[in-house]
Formats: sequence, structure tokens, C-alpha cells
Amino acid sequence: MLGIRKEFPGIVANDDITLQVREGEIHAILGENGAGKSTLMSILFGLYHADKGTIRVRGKEVSIKSPNDAFDLGIGMVHQHFQLVHNFTVAENIIMGKEGGFVYDIRKASRKIKEISERYGLSIEPDMVIEDITVGMQQRVEILKMLYRDADILIFDEPTAVLTPQEIDELMQIMRNLASEGKSIILITHKLSEIKAVADRCTIIRRGRLVDVVSVPDTSVETMAAAMVGRPVSFKVEKAPCHPGKPILEIDHLSVMNSKKVLGVKDFSLSVHAGEIVGIAGVDGNGQSELVEAITGLRKAEAGSIIFRGKDITSLAIADRNSMGMGHIPEDRQKRGLILSETLAANMVIKRFTEEPFSHHGMLDYPAIREYSEAIIERFDVRSGEGSDSLAGKLSGGNQQKAIIGREITADPDLLIAVQPTRGLDVGAIEFIHKQLVDERDRGKAVLLISFELDEIFNLSDRIAVISGGELIDIVDTASTDEHAVGLMMAGVRKGDSV
Repeated sequence: MLGIRKEFPGIVANDDITLQVREGEIHAILGENGAGKSTLMSILFGLYHADKGTIRVRGKEVSIKSPNDAFDLGIGMVHQHFQLVHNFTVAENIIMGKEGGFVYDIRKASRKIKEISERYGLSIEPDMVIEDITVGMQQRVEILKMLYRDADILIFDEPTAVLTPQEIDELMQIMRNLASEGKSIILITHKLSEIKAVADRCTIIRRGRLVDVVSVPDTSVETMAAAMVGRPVSFKVEKAPCHPGKPILEIDHLSVMNSKKVLGVKDFSLSVHAGEIVGIAGVDGNGQSELVEAITGLRKAEAGSIIFRGKDITSLAIADRNSMGMGHIPEDRQKRGLILSETLAANMVIKRFTEEPFSHHGMLDYPAIREYSEAIIERFDVRSGEGSDSLAGKLSGGNQQKAIIGREITADPDLLIAVQPTRGLDVGAIEFIHKQLVDERDRGKAVLLISFELDEIFNLSDRIAVISGGELIDIVDTASTDEHAVGLMMAGVRKGDSV
């Protein structure tokens, strides 16, 4: 991709960017949220058209006007948000748009899918239904879709954002297998540790412009991080010892059903005090979602109680919990965090638009809403082409996340429930958000942190509650434990159990 330029209203997303990827290499693209990484890849995949610049595949200049053109050239893409029909089988999802005519041979297709799966170590059965398999397996289906179409250039857009640590390790090995077969891998990620683990070279872009192309084995993560954000980045959270006050949230013997009508949370008890961060550590799918949904009012409690600021809110409406001072950074920013078809301004006051100064006697005060929203956008560096008038759905995933975090923190809650708060954020944004969460703690707020990144749990938390199978395994002081001990507890090993 040579001299690529792409403009949107109010913003230059790509400004004379050149990307050159070799056969059989894993090439990372590193940049801040909104730096133009996904736009560049969308041009390569035919979703956008460049205003200037050329694309060459195997030395020949090409025109890519649609994803079908990209597929014909051997280019495939695994999107950050998967493109799958959940009640279809693996085979049905893979052959959609590929098999022509009125009749297709599903058995023949399934045999080919199984052969490809075995060749690259994907371990996927063609007759599995998408809604019955894990997120990590769904990602493998997306990889199979590309390989089924004989793609030689494979684009991975933030591929580990929703994966467990084990699934991340497995994906890294799959990428190595693909590269060893001569496939060219383009990896978009914010996670420098993953780039160091798997990439050969890295193209670094900042605010739409090419900064550098580096050999990954010869370049430190600190150097790459500084090149990405334009300044040195600290990977360690600086925080003073906490001074807990009165309990803000008290969970007492709580039990909650999951979507399969079995107990996802079992007899769970925990307190979170003013002036502390309590982290919940656990492998994804061990009751964290059900616990958060019960606290926030999105899911009914089967037994036990939830006390917030001394009041039983177990059966209280969601709006009432919000007005009492509960903030919630949800796990799924697009499903639960934003209304994608609305402006940033509307989304910033979505919980508060009936309050002063945003409305008076039932009439919305648009200048006040816009002023409030612009302040959040500036403080949290939410990059959008049209400011508060930008549609939330048009923002990059990382900027959507920063908008939600900004909205929840600016509302000044007494309890902030932060679920995967830095998912999809670059290291500069992570550093900033971590500081904001510590600042909330130091202002006497209670913070409940749920993260699948164990280093984030240890960096931020004063106490750690470990959950496994929906049960509380133990609560430990962060300063007096280590990741190995917590890792064992995440696997369900209690103190005194033989390993």
C-alpha cells in the first residue's frame, strides 16, 4: 500500500501511509485509538476507497472496490466484531456467499473445512452451531472463512480483545502455523506483549501518519510505545496505599441464574469500601457477567441481597440505582454502553438527560448538553471527526470505550463498576484510564474492577476477590499475594487443597 490517503468529514484518517508486507511474515500495525489502523485495513479489504495512493499485490497494481475483489486477490479479514450468523452451523457460515447456484454440496464443503481445520490446528467441527461454541472458537471460524476462500494475506483486527489467555496463546500458534505455510499475516493490536511474542516487523502510525517500521526482535516495547504515542509511557501504575472508609457496596450470599437457567453465581459475598479498588479475578465465563448484571439491575437475584450505601437495592429499578450514584462501564460497549445510531452528545447524557442543567421543565437544553459532552471528549481524548455531533457508531472501538469511561467517571458516582475498562485501548490510553481509576479511589470512591487481564488486576487492585465456577474462592490483599497463587485460585484451587 503506497502513499495511501483517506479523509472523512473533519479528519484525515490516513495521511500518505505506506505499508509493505512480505510473504510468510507476521507484520504488526501499531497505533493509538483512532490513529487510522482499521481505516487502512478497510481500504485493503475493499470496505473503503482511498482518496490517493496505490495498492500492489504480488507486484501488480490492483483496484479493490469491494470485499469480493479482495477475496479474489487472496485477501481476507477477521473483524474485531465477528460476522457470524449464530443459529447457523460452522459450515453454513463459512460457505455463505461462496457457493453459487441453487444447490450446494454441504458434505463436500464440510470435508474441505475439516481438512483445513486439521492442517492449521484449528480444531473446529463443521457441524457445530455458532451459538454453542466459545468466542475463541468463533474466531477460528472467521479464520476458516478466509482459508476456505484460499486467502494468502490474512488481516487480524484486534484479534485477542475477547479471548482468554489460553485462547490467545493458541491463536499466536495458529498465526505461526499460517506464516510457516507462506501466508502473510497483518496483525492490528494494541498489546505490545503480543507483538513481541509473534510479529516479525511492525509499522507504527500516529494520528494518521507513518512514524516508523521496526524489526520487532530488535526493538523494545518501551521504544515502540514511545513511538506510538509520541512520549515515554509508564507500564506501572503509581498509587499510594489505600485508606478504606465505610462500605459502599455489600453483597450478601448472592445467587444469580445465568442464561441457561442454572446458577451462574452461587452464594457470593463481598464488600467494597469507599477509597479502595477491589478487583475480581477469574477466567471469563465464571460468573462475572451475572454478578455485574445483578448489581446493576440487569439480572434478577435468586437469593441473597445487594446493599448500596446502606440501602437494600436487590429489587430496585436500574434508573434508581443510577440516580443513587452507581456508575457502570459495561463489558460490551456496543450492546450495553452506547446507542450507536445517536450522537456522542446524546450518549454522554443518556442516563441524566432529565436532570438540570440538561433539561428544564421537560425541555432539553441542547447547548448545555453539547458543552458538557465536549468537555468529556476533550478530557478523555475521544477522537471523532465532528466532536459531540459525531455518531457513536462511527467511532473506532477504542474511542467508543473512552467515551463511555468519560461519561461514567464525569457523572461522579460513589460506586464505579468497571468491567474490562481498557479493552481495545492503546498503552497511552490505558495509562490514562488507570490513573483515572486510582484518582477515583483517592477521592474516596469505591471501585469494583472486573478484568481478565491479571496484570491489570494486580496493578490497580487493593484487594482481589477470586471467582471460579460462580463461587468466591478467596479474597486476598494484593500486596501479600502473587499471580501464581491467584492463578491457582482462578482454576478453583482453595487454600489447603493439594495441587
